[in-house]
Amino acid sequence: MTIDITQLAVGDTLPPLEFGPISRHTLALYCGGSGDLNPIHVDSDFAKASGYEDVFTHGMLSMATLGRLLTNWTEQDTIRSLSVRFTAITKIHATVTGSAIVRERTNKGGEDLLVLDLTTHTQDNQQTTKGTAIIAVPTV
Repeated sequence: MTIDITQLAVGDTLPPLEFGPISRHTLALYCGGSGDLNPIHVDSDFAKASGYEDVFTHGMLSMATLGRLLTNWTEQDTIRSLSVRFTAITKIHATVTGSAIVRERTNKGGEDLLVLDLTTHTQDNQQTTKGTAIIAVPTV
């Protein structure tokens, strides 16, 4: 689905991005790629000794899903900001869906901007991240 960014208005949604299910292999690869080697994400015994049912996903992996959601329909250089707050743990084997809705269209410093509300949810509708992105609308 192609979206014309110049035509987006308040209330419009972007096509969602689904990622997962997140496997132990995915977590191990993310540990190596990100440098986040916290054993809570890959060592079941460590996670259980820390009071969790099992290992869980890195918060930044969920944030990366939102980054991919954005770059699926706009160029990376149009992204002015991306901020996220982690609202819940994403459990192992979860499938995460990232979504975005246009909250505001504004102009700042002569630049046409979209303010997007972002979220990720797991397949059981648990919100795991909440955030905001500001995207510059390219001039035609």
